[in-house]
Amino acid sequence: MTVSSALNAFKSSKSIVWKSTGRLQQTIAGCIERKGKGLHSGKVSTVKLWPELVSKGRYFDFQPNVIRASIEFAEESPLCTTLCKDGIKIRTVEHLLSALEAMEVDNCRIEIKNSDPEDCDLEVPIFDGSASEWVEAIEQVGLKEATDRCGNCCEKMAAYVNEPVHVWRNDSFVAAFPSPEICITYGIDFRQVQAIGCQWFSVTSLDNSFYSKHIALSRTFCIYEEVERMRNAGLIKGGGLENALVCSASKGWLNPPLRFPDEPCRHKVLDLIGDASLFARFGSQGFPVAHIVAYKGSHALHYDFVRRLSGII
Repeated sequence: MTVSSALNAFKSSKSIVWKSTGRLQQTIAGCIERKGKGLHSGKVSTVKLWPELVSKGRYFDFQPNVIRASIEFAEESPLCTTLCKDGIKIRTVEHLLSALEAMEVDNCRIEIKNSDPEDCDLEVPIFDGSASEWVEAIEQVGLKEATDRCGNCCEKMAAYVNEPVHVWRNDSFVAAFPSPEICITYGIDFRQVQAIGCQWFSVTSLDNSFYSKHIALSRTFCIYEEVERMRNAGLIKGGGLENALVCSASKGWLNPPLRFPDEPCRHKVLDLIGDASLFARFGSQGFPVAHIVAYKGSHALHYDFVRRLSGII
């Protein structure tokens, strides 16, 4: 990282100011390898996570191409977060990035492959629909301080919101308000599906212990009456009762029990953390220090929020 690029990356604005977190940047202490099926493509892929040098950040290594986990490469796509660069797409990255962000893996090289080495449309495995597989893997291998080739460490920076910031689409919104620590308030509204209804979930202090116990376990969900439409659109080819909660408007949950009464709402927080991680740069914290309030959010709206913080919109 050059001095000029660092100064530009951590340049404060009217809305945010970059400050030290008081912690050093970290990476994983060893390699992690996991294999599984993609939710939308149905393809089986293998993902390897490797330790990385300080200030390298998180990125997907698809030789000879590299795609940084950055909002710069986020492409709007239905029902998942997709990174795209030079014709290569990596879909459904949100659960993996959520786990890396929340567990403080600031620097990481991510390799992903499937059975066809020429395939440029890849997808991160869905596992059980939550982030627990990644959290458990990170906890097993452990973390270490990230260093450069000379053994030097670097402090971890974070963006503090210093004035209200908001984005909206129709009756959905994401807003951020100044706060000395991260707080999240998230609401969803599925009144047409009685078993889900209107839910709110709040996080008053986000750390890796709270995340692993109360957020990472929450699974993705869908409405049964919408399944046929999604499959006709070429989505959820790998979806099933083993990797998503399915709720019927007339019959309720088809694959109980839920892990939490408000599991759908908690999963939206999981997604928000993964999408907000795209704000990270050079090993910084991605999620801004603020009180984030979201209602009926989506990946597209999360993108808009990160772009607003970045000054892109």
